[in-house]
Amino acid sequence: MTSDPFNTVKEIVSVFLLIFSLIVVHALIIDEQTNLSDNVHPALAAVALWGALIWLSMVEGSQASMVGLPPVDPELYKESHPIAYKICQRGHKGDNLDRYLMGRQFMVLALVFVINMSGAPIADADVLNLPTPLANCFLKSGLAMILFTCMIGQLNTQVNASHCMLDYLNDHFATFTVWVAMGIEASGLLHASYLIQMIVSKLAGKPVESNEPPRDAFGNLCYWGKILFSVAFLVFAFTVTLSALFDGKTTMWEGVPSAVAVIFFFGLMSVVGMLEGMQIAFFAVAKITEAERNANPWARWTCDLLFGNGGRGLPGFMIGRQLCVVSCFFVIARVTTVDIEDGESNVLEVGDGAQKFFETGLLGALITTIVASIAWQLVASVFPLTFLGNPITYVLLRICLFLESTGICSGAWALAALHKSIAGFQKDEVYIGTAEERAARGKGDKPVHGDELGHLTGGGFGAAALPFEDDDKAPEFSARREKILANIKTLRGQVKEAGSKQETEVFEQCIAMEVANLETVNAEQEKFDHVLSKGTDAKDIEAGADEDL
Repeated sequence: MTSDPFNTVKEIVSVFLLIFSLIVVHALIIDEQTNLSDNVHPALAAVALWGALIWLSMVEGSQASMVGLPPVDPELYKESHPIAYKICQRGHKGDNLDRYLMGRQFMVLALVFVINMSGAPIADADVLNLPTPLANCFLKSGLAMILFTCMIGQLNTQVNASHCMLDYLNDHFATFTVWVAMGIEASGLLHASYLIQMIVSKLAGKPVESNEPPRDAFGNLCYWGKILFSVAFLVFAFTVTLSALFDGKTTMWEGVPSAVAVIFFFGLMSVVGMLEGMQIAFFAVAKITEAERNANPWARWTCDLLFGNGGRGLPGFMIGRQLCVVSCFFVIARVTTVDIEDGESNVLEVGDGAQKFFETGLLGALITTIVASIAWQLVASVFPLTFLGNPITYVLLRICLFLESTGICSGAWALAALHKSIAGFQKDEVYIGTAEERAARGKGDKPVHGDELGHLTGGGFGAAALPFEDDDKAPEFSARREKILANIKTLRGQVKEAGSKQETEVFEQCIAMEVANLETVNAEQEKFDHVLSKGTDAKDIEAGADEDL
């Protein structure tokens, strides 16, 4: 059994680039050539960097679990994963999933801004005596920070969480993360998004489906009060940010005219918005007929890229999209973060305390969350075919697929394998069976919403959850596992009815043998899935298995 050597080379090169990026970023911090290490202390910058990165990995991973588990009956994992059960009991109640996703979106932006402040180079930074081409590539372009964040803080956790939702969510850190996300939404900071949701619903001529009863008078008062507060705060954030951009008081690259900086800012937000909307739209159109998808030439060409070649275009887009989005986030952070030189007046002549708050970059994170992310996702949930038939969509899809094909982030797969091995993650099927097995036991999956219009859940599915063309050729691991579990259940009943100590020992030895068989099946499936993810044909896998025998 062989894997594609080209993919192996790409992984090795990607890991090397990641290690080099780590060295560059930490050298910048030690030499006090990042904003936080220069203004405060290198130790604080290092702690903030890794703290934000680790938390970002949980935010990204828990999203896959929170969005993937609602259809599953929670009673199936109540005993095996009690923490995940409690999280889902609260997080999936009513419309709490949408609330969590909204707060989670702001957390991602805020954490990326913290990472940028802690590890991104200041102007004219120079470390390790790097040759000019390397310095321009890894420092000025921000490539080191992008690779560092994308592979460690996002992709590797998404890979594991999309397959091992229960194990990933069964953690008190996940509990804390979900509660913080829901607390951010409850604060009302992002409630302007609900106003956008109402506008989108009116344009579609359809109501947004809710899993909760109508609000009472007091509930409506609080709800609209939060919307007004959020809109006012968003206007304030725009006022501060645009004022700083026009006055040249941000960390924008020197020499860029103010008008160009403003245009650049809105252009970047549009690109992020398109990428966020495309994710929602692509999953939506995957559920409709080919004739409906191919509404115009651009839509047809986009579908050929997405759903051709066994459907590999969609997972490729998800990976390339992640790289594009995080790149845009870092650039937006640089463009919008307020920064004044010694002797300059504060933005809008505010006090020093307010100025320090402006310099955290949270205002830019708020703008990006609502205007460049949530708003576009909501629009795409209502008009997916409009996104599909847009030529800009086709161009961005091409760019995402190209970035994925380079393998620049392939090291994330190696990190994911290492993380999975250390944490002992197992696939969800080990605990709750496949969707077909659950249905056969009368515990079939149920949809979260009948209509995804106005909801954010459509963009939460990870690329790894999408089927490949060869999936139906996989060995019958689920059937073998189900048979073994049935044997174990029978043997446990025999242990209870055993009439002597010797009989009990014999049955317990049989149970141990069945458990060993179960571990073997799990290992075989993991090996199969790993090789399949590298693009190896199922026939080669079967041939390799015959050789092993």
